[in-house]
Amino acid sequence: MDSKSTQHKHLVSNEFFQKSNHKEGQNGDEEIVAEIMGRCFCPSLITTRPWEGFHFVGQEIKITEATDSYGAVVWPSALVLCHFLETNAKRYNWTDKNVIEIGAGTGLVSIVASFLGARVTATDLPELLGNLQYNLVKNTKARCKHEPQAKELSWGVDLEKNFPRSQCQFDYILAADVVYHHPYLDELLLTFDHLCKENTTIIWAMRFRQEKENQFVDTFQKLFKLEVISDFPSLSITLFKSKRRHRVQGSPVTAS
Repeated sequence: MDSKSTQHKHLVSNEFFQKSNHKEGQNGDEEIVAEIMGRCFCPSLITTRPWEGFHFVGQEIKITEATDSYGAVVWPSALVLCHFLETNAKRYNWTDKNVIEIGAGTGLVSIVASFLGARVTATDLPELLGNLQYNLVKNTKARCKHEPQAKELSWGVDLEKNFPRSQCQFDYILAADVVYHHPYLDELLLTFDHLCKENTTIIWAMRFRQEKENQFVDTFQKLFKLEVISDFPSLSITLFKSKRRHRVQGSPVTAS
């Protein structure tokens, strides 16, 4: 059995696969993956500012990317998460919900959530805020109930100062492809822990690449109840829903 199969066997129960309605194929998800990836389109005309287009929630979304930064590119996990938000709009009713996206990157997920009526705070590193803010304003100004806001968030840094627990009440935390081979997994876990209240739901799409991702998930489950809500073997992406476990006050939080 190859490493990819081992990872998915480790994370996704047989019960989930029995419930899956994916069409038959080598991985069982070819039809839905093609539908998700088909939401992307290329501009028909060459312009001075390169962009990539997406169709979600009946809207045409134009995203400006920056190829010199991993954080300013639309990755497949973001498309998976956008598709989930759109297709589960009635079930979750995003209208007027307080939502924060961590590692927002280009802002595509935050834009889709805003079109669905959520009050969205899109966060990322300071060097990415300019492009993030540009995409948010260009796509949502006067087009949605609550225009999303961009805010700096460096994982694990000044969390109480910038996002005080007494004032920040988020219904949902959204994240797409925030777990990969980087040295800030402890800080990421601290950030999830700080932002998540008892009634907060985390929805995150994760692409599995290396064993370190599995280790993070194992540690994450010590703090949060973890449920697989969809799985895409063709993309090595799993979509999770999480809620906080009861934790003893003062317990250390670490991904190591």
